[in-house]
Amino acid sequence: MSTTQRSPLRLVPPPKGGGSERPIGGVYLITDQQDDLLERVRIALRGGISILQYRAKHKPHEACLAEGAALKQLCSANNVVFIVNDDLKLARELDADGVHLGQDDGSPSAAREFLGPDKIIGVSTHNLEEALQAEEQGADYLGFGAMYPTGSKSVTKMPGTAGLAAIRDRVKLPIVAIGGISPANACRVIEAGANAVAVISSVLSAARPDLAVAELRLLFNRTAAFPRGAVLTVAGSDSGGGAGIQADLKTITLLGSYGASALTALTAQNTRGVQSIHGLPPSFVKDQLIAVLSDLPIDVIKTGMLHTPAIISMLAEQLAEKSRLLPAVIDPVMVAKGGAHLLERDAVAVFISELLPQAYLLTPNLPEAERLLNRRILTVHDMEQAARQLHELGAANVLVKGGHLTGSDAMDILFDGTTLHRFNAERIFSSSTHGTGCSYASAIASFLAQGEPLLEAVRRAKLFITNAIRLARPLGKGHGPINHYLAAKESDQ
Repeated sequence: MSTTQRSPLRLVPPPKGGGSERPIGGVYLITDQQDDLLERVRIALRGGISILQYRAKHKPHEACLAEGAALKQLCSANNVVFIVNDDLKLARELDADGVHLGQDDGSPSAAREFLGPDKIIGVSTHNLEEALQAEEQGADYLGFGAMYPTGSKSVTKMPGTAGLAAIRDRVKLPIVAIGGISPANACRVIEAGANAVAVISSVLSAARPDLAVAELRLLFNRTAAFPRGAVLTVAGSDSGGGAGIQADLKTITLLGSYGASALTALTAQNTRGVQSIHGLPPSFVKDQLIAVLSDLPIDVIKTGMLHTPAIISMLAEQLAEKSRLLPAVIDPVMVAKGGAHLLERDAVAVFISELLPQAYLLTPNLPEAERLLNRRILTVHDMEQAARQLHELGAANVLVKGGHLTGSDAMDILFDGTTLHRFNAERIFSSSTHGTGCSYASAIASFLAQGEPLLEAVRRAKLFITNAIRLARPLGKGHGPINHYLAAKESDQ
């Protein structure tokens, strides 16, 4: 991992006009004009938006008052800043946290005088001159764009990420980047210096607005110092150290994130197999989850051996009840390398119905995918069909791992709900493959927590696990462990 440290997310400095000192950063959601707005915003809030801007065009004033009041109530319940677009009168009637002004909507100082000294004032800008003027007039933050073409309005000025980078060090105010931003292109915007990204359709038109927000929110971790991001692994212990919690924490730490854990079972095992399993009570697993999540800023949850239906149900319930969605990388661990069953046979139905639909990413190998779907998978085409079927069962993204197929290449298939992506690597013929599934999923979770988008997280994790197998050295008398240390060193180069 690189030792370079980047500056943390900038927060709002003490405002010139005395406005709110709440931070302007992260995901800044602007409302659209489509139906069911309140429900879609409610779902998006669970993903972790920081600011909601109510943008109501061509609606009667009374309708705006009613809709705005309902949105403000949702924001207050979720500790989210509520901003009204353009309309000072509506902002005052709703007692909004602030207002966002266009270039033709008057000065920030006049808006503050009208709304009160504790309100947040933002201004749309398109170049350095407008940005400096807004700062001088007492704005609390700048909207800057457009970054990319957008369908929400006609774009006549598009400074892009180069324009953003050019003004970043010239203004002290937080910058909200605006225009055509999505999880696919937001990395460049954040790296150019944006404190927040303003989005509309990429969240509110998404199949899962909460996951779309969570994806964007995690991208901001890419500017943080190491250890970058935090991963909670929920899995069993491997006394031999090659798989399970031990492999997870090695991977997470060596790749540069902070690792926390909740144990589900203790195993007596080595490279030759599992001798015995001691399952932990679901109540104690729950205690571990609550202890960690109530204190540590966990970004991603990774699951491995869950062992019993009761633990699966408890974990599914805990994830569903979280007020803020935590993306879950779910590795459906079922059988150990030596053949021992790590998931009770009657737990599969519970897993499919309760936990699988909460997966941000499901990562089955071929035997696991076969058991989940109750059919054989013999070809790459079968893998693609399996990925689609598992998505239909509720997983947002599915990575079917092809290590059990024959051939010179090891092919993995990722289905994101729209597109199939192939990740190919040279097959390494080795008996030192103990812990590959655990480590692969943990690597993906780590890179996600560090602010990599899903495709890049999978690509980097695939390279890591391939190197870890290639660099493995004989250890033990059975299926030896992979080489986490040297693979992580190569990932840093």
